[in-house]
Amino acid sequence: MKAIILAAGYATRLYPLTENMPKALLKVGSKSILDRILENLTGIEAVDEIHIVSNAKFYQSFVDWKNESHYRLPVFVHNDGTTGNDNRLGALGDLKFVLDQADISDDIIVLAGDNLMDFALRDFYDFYKAVDSCALCAREVKPHEASSLGIIQLGQAGQIIDFEEKPKKPKSNIAAFAIYIYKKETLKLLDEYLAAGNNPDAPGNFPAWLFKREPVYAYLFDGTCYDIGTHDAYKEVQELYKDK
Repeated sequence: MKAIILAAGYATRLYPLTENMPKALLKVGSKSILDRILENLTGIEAVDEIHIVSNAKFYQSFVDWKNESHYRLPVFVHNDGTTGNDNRLGALGDLKFVLDQADISDDIIVLAGDNLMDFALRDFYDFYKAVDSCALCAREVKPHEASSLGIIQLGQAGQIIDFEEKPKKPKSNIAAFAIYIYKKETLKLLDEYLAAGNNPDAPGNFPAWLFKREPVYAYLFDGTCYDIGTHDAYKEVQELYKDK
């Protein structure tokens, strides 16, 4: 299995913190967001490579980080060549870019470089092996949060039977988070999704399209997943991790 971390955004909402530093390399406590993600990833024995996709602006920052890091797994940094929000590829465009650039034909685990989770990714992997289908992470959220998230409904054994992005009238309180495992056989459907002109931006758009074509399951994790997209969210995570 290959791990792909999507870190090619420009994080303009976090300016001035991210004017000259990629969000994934911001410190949370004593470690960067990216280091915390990778430490969690290395608990999955099947993962044998880690691929990080950056933009042209921050590519060298990730290369410098890689040169100073000491992970047992090979880490590859990819430059998607974009220079700003006007020409960015979007999360799914970047995923396709890495798959092609690295000629990946294995199962993949995909994570957003600004999502910090406090549960073990190994447990998610074990769930994926049990259902033997594409899967994503999800949990129950408060009613007032549901309209700003991707909301799913579940059928037997956790199979997704409905998926709606930011619904005005949520049909459930179970939200999907940007942590996915895709089987290698499914990756050709990403080509189909993008070739049809579907939205390449948010990573949740693909499983929302995919569940109508093949089984996709939701792993209900016990814990939290923080989307570090604003100054308030960053301060909250800093407070939570300051003693860890």
